[in-house]
Amino acid sequence: MIGEPIRKIVIVGGGTAGWMGAAALSKVMGPFPGLEIELVESEAIGTVGVGEATIPQISLFNSMLGLDENEFVRETHATYKLGIEFVDWTRLGHSYVHPFGFYGVDMMGIEFHHHWLKGRSIGDTSELDEYSIAVVGGKTGKMAWPARDNPRSPLSKLSYAFQFDAGRYARFLRGRAERQGVRRTEGRITAVERDGASGFVTAVMLESGTKVEGELFIDCSGFRALLIGQELGVPFTDWSEWLPCDRAVAIPCTLAGDREPLTRSTARPAGWQWRIPLQHRIGNGHVYCSEYMSEDEATAMLLANLEGEPLAEPNQLRFKAGYRARAWEKNVVALGLAGGFLEPLESTAIHLVQAAIARLLALFPTRAFGAKEIARFNEETERDYIDIRDFLVLHYNATERDDSEFWNYCRTLAPPEGLAEKLAMFRSSGRIFREHNELFTETSWLSVLVGQGIEPGGYHPAADLLPDAETLKRLAHIREVVAQTAEQMPTQDEFLAANRSAIAADERLIA
Repeated sequence: MIGEPIRKIVIVGGGTAGWMGAAALSKVMGPFPGLEIELVESEAIGTVGVGEATIPQISLFNSMLGLDENEFVRETHATYKLGIEFVDWTRLGHSYVHPFGFYGVDMMGIEFHHHWLKGRSIGDTSELDEYSIAVVGGKTGKMAWPARDNPRSPLSKLSYAFQFDAGRYARFLRGRAERQGVRRTEGRITAVERDGASGFVTAVMLESGTKVEGELFIDCSGFRALLIGQELGVPFTDWSEWLPCDRAVAIPCTLAGDREPLTRSTARPAGWQWRIPLQHRIGNGHVYCSEYMSEDEATAMLLANLEGEPLAEPNQLRFKAGYRARAWEKNVVALGLAGGFLEPLESTAIHLVQAAIARLLALFPTRAFGAKEIARFNEETERDYIDIRDFLVLHYNATERDDSEFWNYCRTLAPPEGLAEKLAMFRSSGRIFREHNELFTETSWLSVLVGQGIEPGGYHPAADLLPDAETLKRLAHIREVVAQTAEQMPTQDEFLAANRSAIAADERLIA
């Protein structure tokens, strides 16, 4: 070890990011002799708290904390999530699902989708969705545990995430963190003290006059970016050119409609609407571009498309897509919205917090704050944001929609370099490559490329090693097994009840 160990960590801000950081740091580093962790937050300052959908990696974070999954689901009023359904994105009246897990069965040493593409070329008209247990099961309201020990079952290809109440999750993690020794201090920060020589943050001053000193500061202050932005002046890289949506309005409503374990994203004239079904209510929001739609129009459109009765006044949000040029500056590390914002189209906000926490733990500093470790943290964080940005831009750019100025802008914009390369490769040969272990897998890219109507120019030659008749026979068999397996799965409500993770009936807010 080079340098003296960190003795005091100060987390500025609570919410999901703050309490995720507090729970993880106290779990892993808490036993370190003499280490204190203090979280400062003010009840008077609200949190955004609308991000309620996740991706499968959240299970790794929960497992690291040692959470009991059934208790977590029950306490956060969570539902399961097998993927994201995209409605009207490619064209009006069209829909597809980005599933968690895999399609079909790899054969002849190549990915399944090359056999599906060959089948299409010889007359098979099946949709890619039909080969995914997550899609077929999800669209019929079903849920089951993945069958990792039975590779012949479609359930071995299943992955899942959660949809939960973000406020309840933060409170759940707060309880865990406090039991692990984290101290919470209530108060509004009014000033920041820094070392005159190094520029490091040394303390934050509260409205009450209390000084909270520390050696490592975690900025979870949301869009304000109190430490990383306002105090240290780390610039913000604006990606509005590629992701022009800059507003959102969120409104929860009572339960109504289907009980599918899917997040739904429905394209609108100047953006899109989310639908996130929880056990006790539905989370709804309308993400839009203020250049093409007013706040009143966006709110009215959301209210007109709710399935249940509104449970709160509209929550208006303003943002810019982009990220801080450096998420770790001096002795301050930004988590969550303080470090950047990418709209919740693919439910990546909580994952970005999780990834940053894992990276910080891997590169945890001493008081020497090594430049190499900080540079590595910043490089990997930037890569995460760029990879996710490119995946999000794909949804907007690969569309047939020409029914509004907004969609005309998105359809005709020049994609970022990384996305342009993936589009060119898929259009050339149907191939997809996952770069540098990026977050989204080949399956994810495939689902959106195909779902958004990108036509591949060919398929892997090895697919022709199977005779045409055998290819069609195997495709039909896979579809049949997937459909039969989905039919036998329990409904999500049955699954929740069987695992004792369902909330009480009187807690469900039904229209």
